Amino acid sequence: MSSMTPPAPDAEGSLFDGDPVDLPAQERGALPKAFRAPDEEFDRVPPQDLGAEQSVLGGMKLSKEVIAEVIDILDGHEFYRPAHETIYRAIVDLYRAGEPADPITVAAELTKRGQLAQVGGASYLHTLVQAVPTAANAAYYAEIVRDRWKLRKAIETGTRVTAMGYRQDMDPGEVVEASAAELLALQASFDTGKDPSGWDTPMQDLIEDWEDDQTAGEDPGLPMPYADLQTMLCTVPGHLVVFAGRPGMGKSVTLLDLVRHLAIVHGRPAAFVSLEMARRQIMNRLICAEAEIPQHDVRTRRMSKEQWNRYYKVRQRIVDAPLRLIVPPGGITVPQIRSNLRRWQIEDRLPAALAVDYLQIIKPDLQGRGGNRTNEVDAIARGLKELALEFDIPVFAAAQLSRQTTGRDSKVPQLSDLRESGEIEQAADAVVLLHREDYYEPASERAGEIDLIVAKNREGSTGNVVCGFRGRFSKIEEMGA
Repeated sequence: MSSMTPPAPDAEGSLFDGDPVDLPAQERGALPKAFRAPDEEFDRVPPQDLGAEQSVLGGMKLSKEVIAEVIDILDGHEFYRPAHETIYRAIVDLYRAGEPADPITVAAELTKRGQLAQVGGASYLHTLVQAVPTAANAAYYAEIVRDRWKLRKAIETGTRVTAMGYRQDMDPGEVVEASAAELLALQASFDTGKDPSGWDTPMQDLIEDWEDDQTAGEDPGLPMPYADLQTMLCTVPGHLVVFAGRPGMGKSVTLLDLVRHLAIVHGRPAAFVSLEMARRQIMNRLICAEAEIPQHDVRTRRMSKEQWNRYYKVRQRIVDAPLRLIVPPGGITVPQIRSNLRRWQIEDRLPAALAVDYLQIIKPDLQGRGGNRTNEVDAIARGLKELALEFDIPVFAAAQLSRQTTGRDSKVPQLSDLRESGEIEQAADAVVLLHREDYYEPASERAGEIDLIVAKNREGSTGNVVCGFRGRFSKIEEMGA
C-alpha cells in the first residue's frame, strides 16, 4: 500500500479540495489485509460524504436555528474528517455559551484553542459558508453525515466479528454469542433520534396522552387466570413481575398457568422459556392442566380411555394457541433473549408476554463471567427489566428463595429471602411470594391452598391472594372454581 500525504493548504488556507481518494490510508480506514479477498488487494475508502459535512458546517454558521436542528441529529463524532469535528465542536460550544457562531467568531475560538491551523485556517472557515447558498437544507445534510457514519460503524463491527471468527482460542458458541452482542450493541447505538428520552416533550403533549388513555375505556391489565391477582397487579407492558418461592413450591406451575391462560383462553401470543425442564415435561404439564389428567398417568403413559377423550376435547385448542415453549440447549443469556425478541419484533411476532423459568439460572453474559454471583444475578435482573421496557411487554420471571424460610418458626416468605440478589426486588415492578402450608406440614388444615403474597407492587396495593393448588394436574385455580 503506497504511502500518500494529504495536500498542503493553499495560499488561502483551504484543505482537502481534491478527491477523497487522495486521503492517507490511516484516514481511509482500509480493512486489514488478512480480511481482504485476493481480488481486493487495494485500499478501500470508507463511506463518507465530505460535501455533506461541509454543507452542515456552512449552514450552522449561517443560522443559529440550524445549529439547534443539527445538534438533535449529530453529536460530532459522526464526521469523517477530524478537522470537521473540531470545527463542529467549536460552533456548538459558542452556541451553548450564547455567542454568535460566524466565521470570525469560530476562527477566534479555534485560535484560542490552538486549533485554527490544523483545520485549514480562517479562509477555510469562510469557504464553508460561501459554498452553501442557504442554511435551509443543513438538517438534511446532517442526516447524510449520520448515515455514512452508521455504515462505517457497521464495517468496524463486521471487522471485529470477522476477527473473532479467525481466532483459534475461542469456543464457537462464544464466538457466536459475542458476535451477536456486537451486533446488538451496534443496533442500540443506532436507536437514537430526536428527543430519545423525552427531554423536550412539553407537558401539554404528556397531559393529552394521559387524557387519551383515561378516556379510552377500562384497562384491567394483562389477563390472568386469578382474578384477584389481576386486579391487584394490573400488569401492563414494561412491567417485570417476579414469582418467588422455594423449590417445588409452584413457581413453574404459576408461570405456565399465566402463559396458558393468555394464549389458550384469550388467544394472545405468549412465550415460555424454561431453563430447568425439557420440552416434553412442559408439554406433559400443559396437557395435564388443560385436560385435568393426573401427571402420574401421563408420565407413565397409562392414560385411560376416558382420559384420552378429555385430551381430544382440548387438543385443537392447544394446537391453535399462539404459545411458544422454548427450551434453549445449554442455557441462555439475557443478550440471547434480546436477540430472539428482536427477531420476533422484526417478523411482527412479538409475544404479548414473556415468562422465564427461572431467573437465577439464566447464564451470565460473557462480560459478566469471572464476577461474583451477586453481581451476576443483579445484572440478570436488571437485564430482564430492560427487556420489558425495550420491547414494551410484561416479563414474568420465577426466582428462587433462600433456605432462610426453613429455619424460621414462621415459614411465610419475606422479600429479604430472595436468593443471591437485592437487585431482584429493586428491578421488579411486583414481587409475588408463593407459600403453601402443606409444603411444610402435609396434614395442615390448609392443605391444597397456595398463598400468592404480593409483597411489592409499584402500581398498586400489596396483600395476599389465596388460590387452590392442584399439583397433580399441574395447575392453580381460584378458590371455589
